[in-house]
Amino acid sequence: MLYEYKFLISLLFTIFIEIITLLVIIKYFLKKEKIKNTLLLFTGFLCSFATLPYLWFIIPLIVQTRLPYILIGEAFVILIESFIIFFMLKLNYKKSIIISFICNLISFLLGLLLLNI
Repeated sequence: MLYEYKFLISLLFTIFIEIITLLVIIKYFLKKEKIKNTLLLFTGFLCSFATLPYLWFIIPLIVQTRLPYILIGEAFVILIESFIIFFMLKLNYKKSIIISFICNLISFLLGLLLLNI
């Protein structure tokens, strides 16, 4: 399977999982009912769409070994996504980092289990 095809499958999977995770965290755990679902959908989409291409196409050019690639790549993604969450949802930065970490952890682990790409 082409690398680009695997990327597209992973992008769609990541967007789906991270949007669901973001909705659950915001609506059911933080009880932020005033944040509209459309804003949550857009924020989840933007987070994944803005970071996954870098994780798949840019960071591998810099880091070639697997463990450092995962650690550096995921740290970069969590940092960028937490800024997006912070600005889009108007949450404090500590909550934004925790939400980004949880969303990425769940999509990473489910991706390992289900996609095995």
